[in-house]
Amino acid sequence: MNKGDLINEVAKVVGTKKEAQAAVDCAFTTIINALKNRDQVTVFGFGTFKVSNRKARTGRNPKTGEAITIEARNVPKFTVSKVLRDAMEENSD
Repeated sequence: MNKGDLINEVAKVVGTKKEAQAAVDCAFTTIINALKNRDQVTVFGFGTFKVSNRKARTGRNPKTGEAITIEARNVPKFTVSKVLRDAMEENSD
């Protein structure tokens, strides 16, 4: 499923595709803005979005084999909720 498919599914509930696109875009934008502010977003039954700090480390340039320094940076992380994890286990049987 891609974003367009998600919008089509939401449109079945909210009425129009335009309203569905606005709702999906708003949800994604809200999550992104919260993560930019280093806030955590928890959606019960789905999971938690949060920001994690990845420490600086030494890596290798695959082309030359030269050692390079990879700078520290913030990365988004997603942790699946127990409800969703259990739903996936039920589905795999």
